[in-house]
Amino acid sequence: MEKRWLPVSPSPSQGRDRSAKFIFGPRLSLVEQDMEFKGATLLYTLAGMMITFAGFSALLLAVRPAAGARLSLLDRFLAKTVMTQISVLTAAALVPAIFALCDVQENWLWRGSGVLFALTMLSLQITYPHRRRKVVGEGPPPPILAVFVVFGAAVTLAMLGYVLEGLPNSAAAYISALTIDFFTVAFAFLVALDVILQQPMEISKQQAPH
Repeated sequence: MEKRWLPVSPSPSQGRDRSAKFIFGPRLSLVEQDMEFKGATLLYTLAGMMITFAGFSALLLAVRPAAGARLSLLDRFLAKTVMTQISVLTAAALVPAIFALCDVQENWLWRGSGVLFALTMLSLQITYPHRRRKVVGEGPPPPILAVFVVFGAAVTLAMLGYVLEGLPNSAAAYISALTIDFFTVAFAFLVALDVILQQPMEISKQQAPH
């Protein structure tokens, strides 16, 4: 007995799936390609780490006030400085993605990101001793001056010159400088926090209820 194969037409659901893949597939791939650039995953990871560190540092700075101590000038200055620097670093981790969405070429992507990041970060690093002396009345400890101000500014400036020259591996230079600056900020915060915790705790006077 001879076997006969009958053609089977695709079901309506299969037809809709194929048409959906045909219509939306290329568009989705184009969007993903627009978002992809060298080092994107690492930059998003750094941004998440920076936001987590900002929250953790805020909790540590709230320990003394929670115990009833007065907020000193150093406490306020440190909190403002850390939040400002972490905000700049987080923005620098996201700027390349914004440029990529605008279809900026990769060479100019890193140049533009490097200029925005370096000018803002250098202004914070170089002026830190003056701002601290103006608010607190004394300059930063030698470890902070050496690591955050001198070393951090040198790394940021070197990155700026590297990406402006358009040398190979500009993405690596940008992300490396961003990572190093983040850890210099973390180091400066830990040193300053140690100085704060060594200060005598002044209990704030609570007003008696009327």
